[in-house]
Amino acid sequence: MAESSLTNAEADAILAQARDWRSAGKGVAIATVISTWGSAPRGVGSQLALTDDGAFVGSVSGGCVEGAVVTEGQEVIADGKPRLLDFGISDDQAWEVGLACGGKLEIFIERVEA
Repeated sequence: MAESSLTNAEADAILAQARDWRSAGKGVAIATVISTWGSAPRGVGSQLALTDDGAFVGSVSGGCVEGAVVTEGQEVIADGKPRLLDFGISDDQAWEVGLACGGKLEIFIERVEA
């Protein structure tokens, strides 16, 4: 497992922003990297907070993975059901499509209730 790529100050800032958004009456969700294997842009414990209107702070990956996390996060806010997302590509698949680094990450998304 990779170490979290967040400092304590960065993690505190993400959670503080989520709290502020929630206090302002916005729907909020938190996405957290819970496991990685191989190459992953962010380590376990990395977080992203997002709102029902599309604002977000923090990072759990990058590119299309992060876009999918924001989309799923908005669904979590809407229906209240947490989700476990699994993204990955095997080393063999990575080489076939010309990517030198395969990897996998799991991201848990939950709605902030209070």
